Amino acid sequence: MSTATASKPSPAPALRAEGVCKAFVSGKQRTQVLDRLDLSIETAELTLISGPSGCGKSTLLAVLSGLQKVDGGRVLALGSELGQLDLHALERFRLQHTGFVFQGFNLFPALSALEQVELPLSHMGLSREVARRRARASLEEVGLAHRMLLRPAELSGGEKQRVAIARALAKEPELLFADEPTSALDAANGQIIIDILHRIASAHGTTVLCVSHDPRLVAHADRVLAMEDGRILSDRRNQPPVVDSHGTTS
Repeated sequence: MSTATASKPSPAPALRAEGVCKAFVSGKQRTQVLDRLDLSIETAELTLISGPSGCGKSTLLAVLSGLQKVDGGRVLALGSELGQLDLHALERFRLQHTGFVFQGFNLFPALSALEQVELPLSHMGLSREVARRRARASLEEVGLAHRMLLRPAELSGGEKQRVAIARALAKEPELLFADEPTSALDAANGQIIIDILHRIASAHGTTVLCVSHDPRLVAHADRVLAMEDGRILSDRRNQPPVVDSHGTTS
């Protein structure tokens, strides 16, 4: 009997776009935003889609997350073809499997940080006790244990974005979508957000897809896709930092 072990098959991509087309029509004007685009996004990585405003990167994020339907081609997320799901099934898929972080934070003014994070968990059917425990743990993970009872008006921009990330993280999603998460923040707070997103991918095994024209994110992503005019111009991977025998990274 051979002692050789068979190599494990590569895991399926978390997200896949096949020949995706998307256009927007305004009056008689038709603008082709995505044109026969093919793309695979691997699991447990922070993938950055970069490019100038209007290049189609936010539209790509929207179709990959199921927020917008494609005109042609297909999108597969965690093995499910999103175009085959009816509206109820698609909403259920997003609730159970995805988290979203937006540029504008999307927080409710009257709710505390803890209540913001608990809210989607109640929609998932979790008990109040489980929801409270998850919400506290997520806020602690993003460094807001001491701020969780405050409302958005009492928080800085960076803290608001960390609440938004905690809200997504508490759902324990397989897919996390971030649309320009640092563009409204200063350098220090932007750096904190970048580090948190990368840690979520590596520590939780979450597939994080981030759209941004912020150059600070490029060095921290596992993979960088550059877009222009609805097409991917380049696809490169960043090398992980080298750790020497003294534990120093370089």
